[in-house]
Amino acid sequence: MENEKEMIDEVEETKLEENCVNSEKDSKITCKENLTPYFKAWDHSVNRVHLSDVPQMCRDEPCQLGIDEAGRGPVLGPMVYGIAYAPLSEKQLLVDLGCADSKSLTEEQRDAIFDNICKQHKTIGWAVDVISPNIIANNMYRRVKTSLNEVSMNSAIELAKLVIEAGANITEIYVDTVGVPQKYQARLEQIFPDIKITVAKKADSTYPIVSAASICAKVLRDHALKAWQFREELITTEYGSGYPNDPDTKKWLSENVDPVFGFPHIVRFSWSTAEKILESKALPVEWEEVEDTGNPGEQKISKFFAKSPVKSCKPQSKRHQFFTERCLSSTSKL
Repeated sequence: MENEKEMIDEVEETKLEENCVNSEKDSKITCKENLTPYFKAWDHSVNRVHLSDVPQMCRDEPCQLGIDEAGRGPVLGPMVYGIAYAPLSEKQLLVDLGCADSKSLTEEQRDAIFDNICKQHKTIGWAVDVISPNIIANNMYRRVKTSLNEVSMNSAIELAKLVIEAGANITEIYVDTVGVPQKYQARLEQIFPDIKITVAKKADSTYPIVSAASICAKVLRDHALKAWQFREELITTEYGSGYPNDPDTKKWLSENVDPVFGFPHIVRFSWSTAEKILESKALPVEWEEVEDTGNPGEQKISKFFAKSPVKSCKPQSKRHQFFTERCLSSTSKL
């Protein structure tokens, strides 16, 4: 029986290695070697979501799901949200794989654990949302701004929904917090009322399932940066860690800013580090104010309304958020 089991394991291992090679063609990720071609084919101006297949075991048994991110602070590259899920009966497996806070592990250790997570495809599932640096910056520059916390929460929620819709039997969710834990937890409990929710600081070092999610997110972000395809010409890739306080990153930003077009797509141009360099090295922009002269034969619509009465000292009612966010105002009071 033992020999038979060893033969089955060898066959499964061979199939996994074959899948690892063939997955480049269909964008499946079954090992870290698939990540470079996956990201080389990525359009950096949009987000990219990847879900592993849901193991049958995760459909049949109640599962725990962990959520964490990588790349929240850097001025370069994407932010990656990751989730991992596994049956409650397999908690020890995550410990045996060495799942720990990704920041406490070396790059080689993270890559090895990620490969081992992929090998446990009959037991562990995972998914990531690779959020484009352009999307992050544009959200912060919109008239109605979307904070990084809101981007993070939306990504985590959508990933959890996708996995549940794919058939995973999730009964517990553990999240490494962004912002106030109680507020985040209350929001998740409202969206997932039948699931036990735990939002906590340092969850990636407390719950192995969150550690697994952290490792998936970190490994994919690292490989996304390595495989980044610059649309701009003559761009060096020696940009350091990508964090604002890294001297190599600051030097790279200063050397790769165009006075007219600004930074390459890899830069989160809404970060203060990037803004300061743009202010000092890029050309200022003056927006022309277009005067509304109108046509001589046209009558203004205001002519058909009575003038507003003289303002009184009575308190004015608060305007609806819809109008204030879009800078709309009334022409008259009916």
